[in-house]
Amino acid sequence: MTIKQWPQGEGPREKLLTRGAMALSDAELIAVILRSGLVGHNAVDMSREMLAHFGGLRKLFAASQPQVCKLAGVGPVKFAQLQATAELAKRIAQENLQKGQVLTNPDLTRDYLMRQLADRSYEVFALLLLDTQHQVIQFVELFRGTINCASVYPRDIVALVLEKSAAAVIVCHNHPSGIAEPSEADRRITERIKNALETIDVSLLDHMVVGDQDIVSFAERGWI
Repeated sequence: MTIKQWPQGEGPREKLLTRGAMALSDAELIAVILRSGLVGHNAVDMSREMLAHFGGLRKLFAASQPQVCKLAGVGPVKFAQLQATAELAKRIAQENLQKGQVLTNPDLTRDYLMRQLADRSYEVFALLLLDTQHQVIQFVELFRGTINCASVYPRDIVALVLEKSAAAVIVCHNHPSGIAEPSEADRRITERIKNALETIDVSLLDHMVVGDQDIVSFAERGWI
């Protein structure tokens, strides 16, 4: 049965307009984005299969074009629609973060970093540069690849902080393994960065390690 043959008001778009987006399931929301399915296979059915194949929303939206487009009925146009939706969600999170003070609303920071760094297949080391009111100046991805003591250069961090006139810094990186627990190398890197920033009177407020489902904060553990 096609969506057009569903009882009046039960189609995903109709339900969204009459009851609000919160009333829709994940599959129904994706169906609204995709707009159409295949002959004999409506958009909601297709969306359910996509979610089942990838194991959830985050993994679906993090998948590459070849991974998504190998599914029946999904081509470049549908992949582009999904990617545009995911990017809009990231930009909304960034706008929210920039409007709020990081230290007084840590949930905004966690939400933003999860959207930016979770599900990456490689490690990303990034900075949140903050002003004197602890509002965000800029989020900068500084290094990519395997993060270790040799690949993170405190002098590059100091140079960027001076260039942007930041008053405080939160450093963050992800673990592609999905496990957020910091390593001893993470702790050594943090100490080196903290010492380097102290030479220019800039505070290192936190180091946040992003996994698949959670974030570990060095500050919350009393390590900074």
